[in-house]
Amino acid sequence: MEENTTNTNTKPTLNFIEEIVEQDIKNGKNSSRVHTRFPPEPNGYLHIGHAKSICLNFGLARKYNGKCNLRFDDTNPIKEDVEYVDSIREDVKWLGFNWDGEYYASDYFDQLYEWAIQLIKKGKAYVCDLTQEEMSAYRGTPTKPGTDSPFRNRSMEENLDLFVRMKNGEFADGCRVLRAKGDMASPNMHMRDPILYRILHTEHHRTGNKWCIYPMYDYAHGQSDSIEGITHSICTLEFEVHRPLYEWFIKELEIHSPQQIEFARLNISYTMMSKRKLLELVNEKYVSGWDDPRMPTICGIRRRGYTPESIQNFAEIIGVAKRDNVIDVALLEHCIREDLNKKAMRVMAVLNPLKVIIDNYPDTVEELDAINNPEDVNAGSRKIPFSKVLYIERDDFMEEPSKKYFRLSPGSEVRLRYAYFIRCESFLKDENGEIIELHCSYDAASRGGNSPDGRKVKGTIHWVAADTAVDIEVRLFDRLFNAHNPEEYTEGGSYKDNLNLDSLKVIKNCKAEPCLKDVAVLSSFQFERLGYFCADQDSTKDKMVFNRTVSLKDSWAKIEKKEEK
Repeated sequence: MEENTTNTNTKPTLNFIEEIVEQDIKNGKNSSRVHTRFPPEPNGYLHIGHAKSICLNFGLARKYNGKCNLRFDDTNPIKEDVEYVDSIREDVKWLGFNWDGEYYASDYFDQLYEWAIQLIKKGKAYVCDLTQEEMSAYRGTPTKPGTDSPFRNRSMEENLDLFVRMKNGEFADGCRVLRAKGDMASPNMHMRDPILYRILHTEHHRTGNKWCIYPMYDYAHGQSDSIEGITHSICTLEFEVHRPLYEWFIKELEIHSPQQIEFARLNISYTMMSKRKLLELVNEKYVSGWDDPRMPTICGIRRRGYTPESIQNFAEIIGVAKRDNVIDVALLEHCIREDLNKKAMRVMAVLNPLKVIIDNYPDTVEELDAINNPEDVNAGSRKIPFSKVLYIERDDFMEEPSKKYFRLSPGSEVRLRYAYFIRCESFLKDENGEIIELHCSYDAASRGGNSPDGRKVKGTIHWVAADTAVDIEVRLFDRLFNAHNPEEYTEGGSYKDNLNLDSLKVIKNCKAEPCLKDVAVLSSFQFERLGYFCADQDSTKDKMVFNRTVSLKDSWAKIEKKEEK
């Protein structure tokens, strides 16, 4: 698998799927219709890889004035739940798309059953009594042909009788399956008498106990596409070997034939995309839930503060490939920075407060003008309170500064953002030797941060007024995995060995401008000099909680610059 450091400045006019679609429209195929679908299985929460597929399928329909269905592949009642159905709906809507029809594979159970009967009558399907282990042994290997099941030559009448009895619940789970008569010598293992139906005495979230046999994905998928009139069935690359079976069923049933087209799934560095393993992380409490902001789930990145526009832009930039590659996570971070830089209101917050007393400032509170967003002329300005007692970041003061340290130190002068020049005159320490308070003087003529006499001050720091500051909790998130590829680990180990145990840092008693009190959940802000943050759902009337979406530093810009050289 190749590393892909996609250049954001070069975009192909059409990707290969669009070329196929446009050629079909030109040739009048399917009456020049474009009808796609997004068909998730409701057995977990969607992740960023699904977001790419959503943008592709709905984007094609939007671009070519077509339709896109949302279809739930609910053929496995053991793993599926209404909770996942609801979350998938929410994720698709949040990304900015509306579906033309909402369907379920279970809508077609009656039709799929009738088609299975049709295949049995044509001599193309049979009931097999082999166990899973026996079936696997009979199937052979990729380099060795399989062996016909001893039940393959049952009569059509016996197969019909057994299949009806399977449907009527006469047999236990796992004792019989319905298989297609493929080619046991085919080099494609999926064509070696694949299973169409298995017995599962389990209640379905939509059909209840009507059925105790359920179709396999490979059987239900193509026929569902056909029933809905899908023209282009867009799948990820692992389904390429399934395509001959997809086409075989449709040919044998003589029904509408959609075109299956495969593209490379999304792989991102430092990111786990396996739904099964993400479920393990949730169940084993490595994360707080599916919407933990460290998770690559859509609900997780939404809670972290990513915007729909940033995800759509990311999907557009990475494009659609025919082979697997790995996208640098720095590109995803670059996309949200670009979006929030244009949208997010600037505010000041102090994560590790150090008290500053301006001894020569009057015991009053004045209001200063601050720009809400220098990238948006319509964002306007706000008033921020300034008073005698302030908080600054502890890192913005150094008792014994290094040569290139331009922030506050004994006897030095800095500019307070939007406010005044201040000079440190003295400081106090506690019994442990920790600095707890600075005493400073200010230059009243430098209001607004302007030099009154042309003197140069190199350092500018942020602050908040103590009297009006609101207490907030800040959560700093890092990558959930330390490894570039979390799936690579030493023999006998696990992907969990690559977990970053320091991926979350919670900072309490931070100080912020009063405008952050009671803001809406998911509201995004740039905390000046610190990064982009959004209000979390854990916020209460008494305490606002903010998640860091991404830092201000953009490593992707450095990658692009290096590539250009």
